[in-house]
Amino acid sequence: MVKRTVSALIGAPLFLGLIYMGGQYIAFLVAVLTLLALQEFLQIGEQMGIRPWFKLTIFVTIIWLLSLLIGGAEWMLPILVFWLLIGLGRLALTYPKTSLAEANFNLLAVFYSVVLLSHLYLLRQLPNGIEWTLLTIFLVWATDTGAYLIGRQFGRHLLAPQVSPKKTVEGSLGGLLGSILVALMFWRFVGGTSLITYMILALIIGISAQIGDLFESALKRSAGVKDSGKLIPGHGGILDRFDSLIFALPLMYYGVKLLS
Repeated sequence: MVKRTVSALIGAPLFLGLIYMGGQYIAFLVAVLTLLALQEFLQIGEQMGIRPWFKLTIFVTIIWLLSLLIGGAEWMLPILVFWLLIGLGRLALTYPKTSLAEANFNLLAVFYSVVLLSHLYLLRQLPNGIEWTLLTIFLVWATDTGAYLIGRQFGRHLLAPQVSPKKTVEGSLGGLLGSILVALMFWRFVGGTSLITYMILALIIGISAQIGDLFESALKRSAGVKDSGKLIPGHGGILDRFDSLIFALPLMYYGVKLLS
């Protein structure tokens, strides 16, 4: 518990500070987070008996990051198509040495750990990006906190017992309530868009954050591991700490572009 608290007291201000400064600082943050997340995802694959494509996925990740930082969002689709063709091409040329499961896992490794998480940079680059990015983070934190507090006090009906035996339907609803309350506070004190937009975003993030958490739990259960890594004392790895945000960030990015 002490390690967890100390890590949060050090990590949270550093994380928020780099986001606040933006520019090269957020670019550095995203590059570090995506590379570490990718490494953890591939190591989980090894635990599942899947051969990781370390060199190839890191190469594509660097290309993705450079393209994103230089050219912006318009480079996303071409790079994704490029990566899909590389993965499928490797399967075609080296089958049966390369299995479909291996190709799928390595393709997913880049999409999940790099593409989704790098939306942190894209979100921060939007007009009023600092407000939208902080809103996303606080909505996710409020969802996690609300789910924990309500679930611990009132939880009776299991939400996904095979994936996470402690999560309950009551806790999930508590997470949505926490997300809505934070959105109301932002609407009242920050503004910038309508109340209905804030409510829609709160529900989207409240749901996606919990699904992201459950996905990472299912991934770890498939590999028989407790944590994705040991980088953050008391918290595990990057994927353990950012699993909810990984799902929430792209949805907030596209939600803002569509609704605001």
